Amino acid sequence: MNTFLVAAGTLSAIAALMHVGCIVFGASWYRFFGAGEKMALLAEQKSIKPALITSGIGAILSVWALYAFSAATLSFALPYPRIVLVLITLVYLVRGLAGLLLIKKPMGNTPRFWLWSSVICLLIGLIHLVGLSQQWPNL
Repeated sequence: MNTFLVAAGTLSAIAALMHVGCIVFGASWYRFFGAGEKMALLAEQKSIKPALITSGIGAILSVWALYAFSAATLSFALPYPRIVLVLITLVYLVRGLAGLLLIKKPMGNTPRFWLWSSVICLLIGLIHLVGLSQQWPNL
């Protein structure tokens, strides 16, 4: 079992659950996590847009968690694990770096959102990278 990929999968699963929490608990959660006043106001107005966007992100994060768990334990196989995990790792790392550039021009989100989400994405990406490099020969 690869502990780095287990950790990466766990972090992706937690992030997915936090997105579900935003849908369930509404505007206060969108505000707390810095998603922007526009998303919070839309949630308060019972618009479906925040829930659709947030559920899409949560679903993607859930699939990413499954891929990390699959590669970590090798107990169940998902298709194309190498390429998918490389892409997941790249998305996390690029999102983390790109988000840091948006702190000064937050485009609807708060600078706090871009800072924290970028640091988290970089951390998860690095954990994926270490785990993937360790597990590569077994995939």
